[in-house]
Amino acid sequence: MDILWALSEIRTPFFDHFFQLVTYLGQELFLISIVCALYWCVDKKLAAQIGFTYVAAGLSVQGLKITFRIPRPWMLDPNFQAVESAIPAATGYSFPSGHTQAGTSLFAPLTLHTKKWGLKCAYTAMFLLIGFSRMYLGCHTPKDVLAAICVSLLAAWIIHRYQDTLTANPRFTGWAAAAVAAFALFICCYAFFLYHGEIIEARYASDCFKASGAALGFAAGWYLEQRYLNFSPEKSHTQSNSCLIYRFLFGLVVTAVLQFSLKALIGRTFAGQMVQHAVVIFWIIYGYPLVFTHFRDKN
Repeated sequence: MDILWALSEIRTPFFDHFFQLVTYLGQELFLISIVCALYWCVDKKLAAQIGFTYVAAGLSVQGLKITFRIPRPWMLDPNFQAVESAIPAATGYSFPSGHTQAGTSLFAPLTLHTKKWGLKCAYTAMFLLIGFSRMYLGCHTPKDVLAAICVSLLAAWIIHRYQDTLTANPRFTGWAAAAVAAFALFICCYAFFLYHGEIIEARYASDCFKASGAALGFAAGWYLEQRYLNFSPEKSHTQSNSCLIYRFLFGLVVTAVLQFSLKALIGRTFAGQMVQHAVVIFWIIYGYPLVFTHFRDKN
């Protein structure tokens, strides 16, 4: 808490707004938009690497949150005040930091992927800056941020190191998808057990079910895409760059409509939230590529 108190003493309106913008880079919406752009239009392999890192680190972080159940800084010290605009997005327990995990899950694979040292430094600075923003805004302690970075970096390195192995052999592809699905089911069962035992509140269990649903959708979509579709995101010789832009924008709109529709229809219960996130991620990874590949082949 000493570091958070020190940072609170140097807050200014400008830096409050600046670090609020920085912390948005760790929001789920930003990460999914980047993954969609890469996966549908640029580099499927890199996008899948980011997706794997995000679901693996995300499940791990949610499991740690409900295990240690550490309150937010303003609950640890009632005299401490976070930046007010950052509080609504600070859901769940404090340890580890979810925003930092998401930001690191995005920028760490980019760091490992690029060969240029300038970009490596820039990407590394981005996830470190996101972590710092969470402390500056008063939403997380250094321990929360460091744990999230370590978990995400470990997941990013393992997936980067073994991704070619996972995709080279269909049997390994199946085992990898099954492992992600099993981990997701374990986390949601663990959360339900703690909720049923009145150890955690519904809102904390809800975050686990959302993460588990996203992981299940990713595992199923990635497996089916690798085994039966194996699409290429590059444009064909008859297409222009504008076609890729239209592909991305149309897919993003349909994804948003699908998400909001499912949330309104079935997203109130644990199971509903889980299904909602599973369907949306499955659509991103397998459903939409199947659609635009079909129409591209016909043309």
